Amino acid sequence: MATREIIFAGFGGQGTLSMGKFLAYAGMDADMNVSWLPSYGPEMRGGTANCSVILSDEPVGSPIINKPNALIVMNRPSLDKFEDTLAKGGLLIMDSDLVDRMPTRDDIEVIGIPAQTEAMNIGSKQIANMVLLGALVKKTGIVTMEQLVSALKAHGKEKFFEINKKALEIGASYVK
Repeated sequence: MATREIIFAGFGGQGTLSMGKFLAYAGMDADMNVSWLPSYGPEMRGGTANCSVILSDEPVGSPIINKPNALIVMNRPSLDKFEDTLAKGGLLIMDSDLVDRMPTRDDIEVIGIPAQTEAMNIGSKQIANMVLLGALVKKTGIVTMEQLVSALKAHGKEKFFEINKKALEIGASYVK
């Protein structure tokens, strides 16, 4: 596996940091070299938040990502901020319920998922992040879905495990 660099971005409280953290745990549990670097404003909930995740077979020299292979955005300001940083040929997964414009670039792959709607259909809009994460893992194969589910079970809150697992499955179903 080559090194994969992913940025997760959205408002504080949407679970952007959690998405990255669960992916990082899955990578660690799969014996990969991992970096997880959170970034958020002082208001955290409601302010901007993002994190960078690097998974690699090689040692990770720096947690800083300049040109991510993949970008997950949960709102329009995050698309505006990070779209141009995505590497040519990169993957953009966005919550089409909250991002009200299409990307301007034509050299990237875009998957729009109504994550808020899907999360509400399951029972809580708080799991929209897991819908998007499920699509990322299915599309990239960066870790297996089984590894991600195992990390969620080992490192997440037990009372939310089943609903989060369902959200991952729904997100994966958007990937052909």
